[in-house]
Amino acid sequence: MLELQNLSFQVSGDTDSQKEIIKNISLTFEDHTFIAITGPNGGGKSTLAKLIMGIEKPTAGKIVFNGTDITDMSITERARLGISFAFQQPVRFKGIKVKDLITLAAGSNIKLSSACDYLSRVGLCARDYINRDVDTSLSGGELKRIEIATIIARNTPLSVFDEPEAGIDLWSFNNLIKVFEDLHSSTDNSLIIISHQERILNIADEIVVLAGGSVQARGHREDILPELLNGTGGCKLYNQQ
Repeated sequence: MLELQNLSFQVSGDTDSQKEIIKNISLTFEDHTFIAITGPNGGGKSTLAKLIMGIEKPTAGKIVFNGTDITDMSITERARLGISFAFQQPVRFKGIKVKDLITLAAGSNIKLSSACDYLSRVGLCARDYINRDVDTSLSGGELKRIEIATIIARNTPLSVFDEPEAGIDLWSFNNLIKVFEDLHSSTDNSLIIISHQERILNIADEIVVLAGGSVQARGHREDILPELLNGTGGCKLYNQQ
């Protein structure tokens, strides 16, 4: 279980004033749930994801994961507790092979066949990618799928994805939908996905609408999604077919 307790985050403004990005948010995410967080650009979604992972530190409030206060823990400590994070723009690693990256994610010296299986699950031909460098030779869509393969390999209780659809082609997007459905149905792990995409929201258990740094709505997909599609949820959705 992940608990956000009265969480706030401020940054310095242009005139030394404090700009509040996250405003006193309290949310509880139960185990084995698929939560989609959506809302207008600049509403605080990516910042909230970074606070969960420890990339940013809250200025007030607490973050509790499975009964442990992780508010002051580092990214590494949170990762060891079982939280994974997929960036909106995945990091490139010069001099590291795809197989090495997946092996590191798995936490053990896995067999080549296992590494290839993770790549296959995200729609990549293992033979073509297993010995590639994780560098600028990979497209954004390829890198995104490789990053998701590492998340699958880690198999942590909680995985957070920041706009996984960003910068990828239609085929990759369609494949991602299947990957997320499979992750949710085949494991007891929890997913939190930041997204504007209707098709991702449509497979989530619950939707949280974040705007102006505050939670505007939260509920089951069947209740929240129609409001968003009708334009009453304060959020523009992108319906990618």
